[in-house]
Amino acid sequence: MGMLRNTLLLATGMMAVTAPVLAQGQPTASSGILLEEIIVTAQKRRQTLIDVPQSVSVVTGATLEKQQANTIQDYLQLVPGLQLAQDTPGQGRLVMRGVNTGGVASTVSVYMDETPFGSSTALANGAILAGDFDTFDIARVEVLRGPQGTLYGASSLGGVLKYITNEPDTDGVESRSRVGVETTKGGDLSYSGNTLVNMPMGQDFAVRASGYYRKTGGFIDSIGTAGSDRENNINDSQSYGGRVSALYAPDNGFSLRLTALLQDIKADAPSTVESDHETIAMLYGRPTFSQFIPSFRDIKYRVYNGTAKYEAGFADILSSTSFSSQKQASRTDLTHNLSGLINGVFGTPNEIYLGQDTNVEKFTQELRLTSSEAGPFEWLVGGYYVHEKALIRQGYFAVQPGTLNPVTSLPLLADVQLPSKYEEFAGFANATVHLNEQVDVDFGARYSHNRQSASQTTDGVLAGGASAYPDIRSSENVFTFSAAPKYKISENASLYVRVAKGYRPGGPNPLPPTAPADALRQFDSDTLISYEAGAKMQSPDGMVSAELSVFHLDWRDIQLIAVVDEYGININGGKAKSNGAEGTVTFRPMRGLELSANAAYTDAKLRDDTTPVIGGLDGDRLPFTPKFTAALNGDYSWDLTGDITASVGGSVRFLSKQYGSYDAAYRTANGHQRQLPSYEVIDLRAGLDFGSFALDAYAKNIGNSKGRTSTGSRMANGGPVNPGGALATGIIRPQSFGLTLSTSY
Repeated sequence: MGMLRNTLLLATGMMAVTAPVLAQGQPTASSGILLEEIIVTAQKRRQTLIDVPQSVSVVTGATLEKQQANTIQDYLQLVPGLQLAQDTPGQGRLVMRGVNTGGVASTVSVYMDETPFGSSTALANGAILAGDFDTFDIARVEVLRGPQGTLYGASSLGGVLKYITNEPDTDGVESRSRVGVETTKGGDLSYSGNTLVNMPMGQDFAVRASGYYRKTGGFIDSIGTAGSDRENNINDSQSYGGRVSALYAPDNGFSLRLTALLQDIKADAPSTVESDHETIAMLYGRPTFSQFIPSFRDIKYRVYNGTAKYEAGFADILSSTSFSSQKQASRTDLTHNLSGLINGVFGTPNEIYLGQDTNVEKFTQELRLTSSEAGPFEWLVGGYYVHEKALIRQGYFAVQPGTLNPVTSLPLLADVQLPSKYEEFAGFANATVHLNEQVDVDFGARYSHNRQSASQTTDGVLAGGASAYPDIRSSENVFTFSAAPKYKISENASLYVRVAKGYRPGGPNPLPPTAPADALRQFDSDTLISYEAGAKMQSPDGMVSAELSVFHLDWRDIQLIAVVDEYGININGGKAKSNGAEGTVTFRPMRGLELSANAAYTDAKLRDDTTPVIGGLDGDRLPFTPKFTAALNGDYSWDLTGDITASVGGSVRFLSKQYGSYDAAYRTANGHQRQLPSYEVIDLRAGLDFGSFALDAYAKNIGNSKGRTSTGSRMANGGPVNPGGALATGIIRPQSFGLTLSTSY
């Protein structure tokens, strides 16, 4: 019964490439390469990439489409230092530079244009529900590595992942559509469809609308106790949605853009397989997962934003008003773990599941002024407000074996509800001082005040009976800063150093029913200071470009999940650190050919022991951070005839061994934390472009690698194959082949 209580509320604890520097200009005489100016908004103003004194990767929309990269998992090979721990579509944990100890508040902030998405707190599972937006009709994805607390605020300790969508265009009508089909080794067929229309409504008004549907076939089989099939391909999923954006831009320095995005992700069983709890080897020699009750995860994204801009002469004024919601409903089969217990206590045959709703509604308002003219001193000031409401509702339900009909003879097993509110006020400023033509110094500061409240009710025999904590409150003030001198060697090369601080809010704690008077009713924010140095450069002819950064991260008061009276609560631990280096090199030896390599070395470790129940010791590696990753990407396109362009390309990604989630029992038995094996993934692609339509073929994971992406709970029951019980581990998609047909005009 203690293991069950740990689960209660533990969920509140639960080739064009990354663009280096591209210069503005025309085709060079020596190479004939057309160079484009890459503009980013990493510092909330338009800048060329070489002028941003921090580590930023950019993945363009064209690259995402070429590589069939629809989700975060699909474009990880393009961004050094970015990891995703995931076992279900839409449910994943983003990790940058190793900043992860398994807490429930995010360390990477996700933005859709000007809208921060997801929970700011540790009371609504923000860490494992990172926004995974579909990438169709995305202009680019910007990945800002290192703490971004000055301009992006809470929960950006590790960095920011920012989706920049295409704006409506008043210049002309645009229409594109794409359909695709994919086969997967040992799995069901997948298929997809995308479409967009851009329609001018006059010289100063345009509307852009896009929609998509994607059905992803399952490849994991549910099995019986003897290894025989019970149900095939149980982990299928579907994702669908659309975005509508309207732009009004009269020729008077004013513009207004209104955007609405809706996206649903519906997944059946998680993409986890039964593995040996010691060796991680997949049981039965194929992807299997024993399931008695059908599981599901339904996630709904809703984002509404209005952004107004006005050129006021002395400054450019921007107002961004957003409302977003993220709602998850899930059912998790726990028959393996709890059915025997319930039967033993009450003498009633049963199967059992956990039902959970996780809802977040978030209103944000940001107002900022940016200096309008380039000069020796450029500045930005702004204010920010957020009001967030969240709810976690959990219940344990026993059903008659083989059905979803409730067992009516049993008492209420468990019902837990945790509503919460988060409110934050912040002011921020950023300035760049141009000391001369070569030396700039960038400064930033942010002061934030947040206040939170929560209430908790529990009931049921497995939850310790009825209890209520009606009013749990907290508040705190946080100051963050950044400073970044930059030396511009030439128009094509720069060096920088950067010191920056980020934070995650603390908050009130959910408490067990029998909490003692001295129980930890509040936990504090954790803070991280980053020390980074980097270089960005390209050759004058555009053939070679590179970006390199080295860093040291000092992380204090790390947020962890501990257990008080067998309930998971948030606590502050000691310290952790991360040292590393990242780099990307791109080579363009001729028109149409682009080769790149990126790599990251990350040595992220605890500097203090965690509480014994967590099992982490000083010197242990931080979870889901391989020490070394590397990727090679290449694409070549050429004119096959006067009207047809052909292209071929490929990618290879390698990840070294990494630690899974902290496991005190495993640590005690083996003397170290559980390791996940290294793996590599190879993708290939080819296409023909006929002008008004294009045909593309691709192969993903052609070596059928069985890379692991997460470690989950251990199934309590054993058997002849795995007497100690199986371990649930997330797995990447097997070898897949696909075709897409695109049309445009």
